[in-house]
Amino acid sequence: MYYIFSILALLCWSGSDLFSKKGTNEHDKNSHWKVIFAVGLIMGIHFLITLVGGVIIDNTVGVDGVPKIISSLFYTDFKPFDFIRYLPVAALYIFAMALGYIGLRYIELSISSPICNSSGALAFVLCLIFGLVSTDDITLTTVIGIVMITIGIVALGFVEQKEDDQIKQARREKANRKYTKSILAFLLPISYLIIDALGTVGDELIFAKTDITDYAANSAFELTFFLLAIFAFVWLKLIKKDTVFKGNKDLMLGGLCETVGQVFYMAVMFSDFSAGMVIISAYCAISVLWSRIFLKEKMSWKHYTVIALVIAGIVILG
Repeated sequence: MYYIFSILALLCWSGSDLFSKKGTNEHDKNSHWKVIFAVGLIMGIHFLITLVGGVIIDNTVGVDGVPKIISSLFYTDFKPFDFIRYLPVAALYIFAMALGYIGLRYIELSISSPICNSSGALAFVLCLIFGLVSTDDITLTTVIGIVMITIGIVALGFVEQKEDDQIKQARREKANRKYTKSILAFLLPISYLIIDALGTVGDELIFAKTDITDYAANSAFELTFFLLAIFAFVWLKLIKKDTVFKGNKDLMLGGLCETVGQVFYMAVMFSDFSAGMVIISAYCAISVLWSRIFLKEKMSWKHYTVIALVIAGIVILG
């Protein structure tokens, strides 16, 4: 069963990448706020569902009396103070995601997704530096995975910046995308990688030093995102006089995929099916596939070679 949940999480999160990219207009300076609104709105709905479900489950069978997938969907033991103490970690994660959404305007999904999802390698190194993981956790497999990811990202940046401008422009026009050649385009997913890794370190610290549960932490994250979605709505509608719901179907689907993927991820995380994390960590590979099929993104063989190296490293590290 948890194998199926792993596959569903993989498909949902790769779908979130696809729909968020598909719904982003590179000429729309407010596009990232629209993505934030869509994702935050869906997460806010799930947060409210788990609040009600948590009360019902606690007063009846108890959380241990329901399957993990049911508790992931409908349960939380969130308390208001959990929002305060988890806020710094949630802010890091959401800031990283916001940078990723901005990056969707400037760079192909085929390039950005593998970079963003390499944050686990940096997070492991940072946790090792801060003493949050033991040196006993370092294996040859871990080192190989981290080295592959690092080499792949450096090589990807080199390939992207050195590619002939005319060739780059030609393949982007085939995909109906006309990005501006800029170092910013590559730095945005790199920034996501660094900040998301810091969020993971924050997770390790808060779980080690407090009694906050995974349910409460996830709810605090969803509530923070929902509050940001409210701000995004006000910013778009009242300040920028822009549309919020019109033409936003793909972004709403992206937000739904992001939230449902998180539900299946939590169900796998609460189980003893460790292979599930390896499966889920490879979702960026499916994102690359979707970008090729549905977004018509075309990379050179050099791009695909280093992207494959990064994805392989992510799977090995997972």
